[in-house]
Amino acid sequence: MSLSIQIMDEMKTAMRAKDTIALEALRAIKSELLLAQTASGSKEEISADDEIKLLQKLVKTRKESARIFSEQNRLDLAEPELAQIAVIEKFLPAQLSEEEVEAIIAKIIADTGASGIASMGKVMGLASAQLGGTAEGKTISTIVKKLLV
Repeated sequence: MSLSIQIMDEMKTAMRAKDTIALEALRAIKSELLLAQTASGSKEEISADDEIKLLQKLVKTRKESARIFSEQNRLDLAEPELAQIAVIEKFLPAQLSEEEVEAIIAKIIADTGASGIASMGKVMGLASAQLGGTAEGKTISTIVKKLLV
């Protein structure tokens, strides 16, 4: 089942339950999906990888907003952001732990023979392709730096 169909089903459920926070998050996803589809100029579905990147971007922006609100002692604004993150993450693949990501990156480094920080771009490209959607880019970058230094 495509992501847009899942979103529509969840929106109907959220409307029936009068869950405004979930509905707001789902509408944001739907909006971003429509923008991504029309950006290419065609009405074709976007790829699953693009859908995952879009969802990760939505989660990242909400995490950043929640962090800023928390720093400013505005928990009344931070809590809805965190609740929306939980709704959006339901549509993302399960995230790998740091140990699992580190093991995969160590294998990539061993296979490519990369050494030193100069090889970071090559390793990041391969790791991002292999781990796409199952780990955040920031986590991947941090681990690659740690292993290449």
